[in-house]
Amino acid sequence: MTSLEQLSQDVVRFRDERDWKQFHNPKDVAVSLLLEAGEVLEIFQWKDAAGVAEAAQARKGDLADELADVLCYTLLMAHDLGIDLSAALAAKLRKNALKYPVDKAKGSSSKYTEL
Repeated sequence: MTSLEQLSQDVVRFRDERDWKQFHNPKDVAVSLLLEAGEVLEIFQWKDAAGVAEAAQARKGDLADELADVLCYTLLMAHDLGIDLSAALAAKLRKNALKYPVDKAKGSSSKYTEL
């Protein structure tokens, strides 16, 4: 399995070989991240549950491309802002575990304020 650090190095190297860092301020990278996430959502737009399942299977390659774009911009932003994503994810999971204890949240889609 490839580490986040290796993926980050690969993405930064790809960007830097093309001299694109000059275009990658945090605001524009955040905009690009959101646009790519929107492209993921677009694959499922206007579909019912059966259509979502069908689209997920039929357009798996498109989904993979769009999710890779989301990850790419996430890695670039984290790199440029000095955020350790592995540590950030671990910390967020700890926070969420406190907000959503298993005994209250299991099987529920309610927000933590409503548990």
